[in-house]
Amino acid sequence: MLYNDDMDFLQNVSLANYSTMQLGGPAAYACTVHDRPELTEALQWAEERNLPVMMIGGGSNIVWKDEGFNGLLIVNDIRRYEQFAEDETNYYLTIGAGEPWDTVVERSVQAGLNGIEALSLIPGTAGATPIQNVGAYGQEIADTLVSVEAYDSQTKTFLNIPAQDCAFGYRTSRFKTTDRGRYFITGLTLHLMKQNPTPPFYGSLQAYLDEHGIATFTPQVVRDAVIAIRSSKLPDPAQVANNGSFFANPIVDEGVLAQINADFGEVPHWPTRDGRVKIPAAWLLEQAGFKNVHDAETGMGTWPAQPLVLVNEHATSTAQLLAFKQKIVDTVQQKFGITLVQEPEILP
Repeated sequence: MLYNDDMDFLQNVSLANYSTMQLGGPAAYACTVHDRPELTEALQWAEERNLPVMMIGGGSNIVWKDEGFNGLLIVNDIRRYEQFAEDETNYYLTIGAGEPWDTVVERSVQAGLNGIEALSLIPGTAGATPIQNVGAYGQEIADTLVSVEAYDSQTKTFLNIPAQDCAFGYRTSRFKTTDRGRYFITGLTLHLMKQNPTPPFYGSLQAYLDEHGIATFTPQVVRDAVIAIRSSKLPDPAQVANNGSFFANPIVDEGVLAQINADFGEVPHWPTRDGRVKIPAAWLLEQAGFKNVHDAETGMGTWPAQPLVLVNEHATSTAQLLAFKQKIVDTVQQKFGITLVQEPEILP
């Protein structure tokens, strides 16, 4: 097979450069793809050499193992942004998986579209959002997703997977579970509405709006508020090595909540659609003594304004990160009987 002259297959690259946590061993090969033909070329190149393949976006939700990856790492830089108006209210966006996610949100908000404005300032690329059903401040990608365009490594064809077939759940999907590694996501289609968002909003977002006397709501107003909240609580991964929120908010039965309330007083929580309750993982970490921690043993710490964010202060290995994570998990488990689940994927 002839390969595109622009395709550059790098050898023995450090995976620390492909994760915002800045840890990990080497990859045997790496390349960047800009369109579907380049993706198929890269996959064919790897197949001819009997190499396993992984594809990533911005690396903001990835922790690489110290052992590295003896295969081909494909970096998705497929760009596309197309807006289609079905009528005055209903709009559809088709987005390349390599588009920076916050740029997508920014452009949709500038067009007056409602549906993803609360997902502002989330790092990473658009293609990563369906994998863990990215969500924040009361919105999640499953709310607006129409379909996922992907290359199916089993059938070796491109296809569109409807949202209802993505098995979305809280911070999960089929791409993260039953079909992990099968699909290479190349694009998304979203259904947004040209209308203003309406209250009540997610608790902390509503509190910010009330505190600042904001009573007129547009997608831009909500985006600005979310950016202000996130900027005050979360470090920029371009400046501070981190993966954002490291743990998902645990969902527990009412009985578990009642026991924690009895032991520790009133616990912040909110109901879920299945009749259970969600407890803020940040509250659990604070109560367990992990607010603004700097762990000399592992070189890891927690961000002062948000303990859910684990930061790499001077760690040099993923083993150190995982040791620090385990300290937190064990302490919370012993104190509350709740096992925290991490959000970033450990790869490969």
